[in-house]
Parts: sequence; C-alpha cells; structure tokens
Amino acid sequence: MLSRLFAPKVTVSAHCDLPCGVYDPAQARIEAESVKATQEKMQANDDPHFQARATTIKEERAELAKHHVSVLWSDYFKPPHFEKYPELHQLVNDALKALSAAKASTDPATGQKALDYIAQIDKIFWETKKA
Repeated sequence: MLSRLFAPKVTVSAHCDLPCGVYDPAQARIEAESVKATQEKMQANDDPHFQARATTIKEERAELAKHHVSVLWSDYFKPPHFEKYPELHQLVNDALKALSAAKASTDPATGQKALDYIAQIDKIFWETKKA
C-alpha cells in the first residue's frame, strides 16, 4: 500500500537524471571543435608524449560529441520532427560515423566533416524550437 502511495504519478525522461528539458547541439559542436583543433595540433607537433596525450584527449572529446548527438536523437527529437525532417535519421547516423572516423584519425578534415554534420543537425534543431 505504501509503495502505491509513493509511486510516481508521471513518468518522464531526459538526458540527465533531472528532467531539465535543456538540449542544445552546441555541446556536440564544442566537443567536435576540440577534436578538430587537437587534430590540427597533432599535425604540427611530432613529440611522442604530446601525440599520446593528444590522442587520448581527441578520443575522449569525440566520444562526448557522439554522446551529445545521440542524446538529441534519442531524447529531444520526436516523431513529428522525423516526419518534418525525414533526413534527420540519416544525418544523425552520418554525424556519429563521422565522429567515429575523427576519433580514429589525426586528419583535421575528418573533424571538419563531423562539424559539418553537426551544423546541419543544429539548423534543424533550432527550426524545431521555433515551432
């Protein structure tokens, strides 16, 4: 009986434990910018210790960017968004694949490709916020 009394009346979901409702592709963009900047620095510095540190940072930032894109896809975007923007599923998939490629590469072009996809997601995101 007590469990029913204290059971939640409404079930909610969000990108964190507190349903704050705050979403912004800027989080993914900042992490992806860090990936590209690290790749550029790696091109200019052949010190093995620097390369090792930079690789770790680049890979961490790429994973964070992937996380933020995934959260938008799974928690923010809803069926009406996917109906209005049918390319959104493919765009998110392409962004995640590009971030994986950037994670594995020292070529800043891979980081830029990820940023380009995130910019497209950002554009759609802000269009959905106007509605």
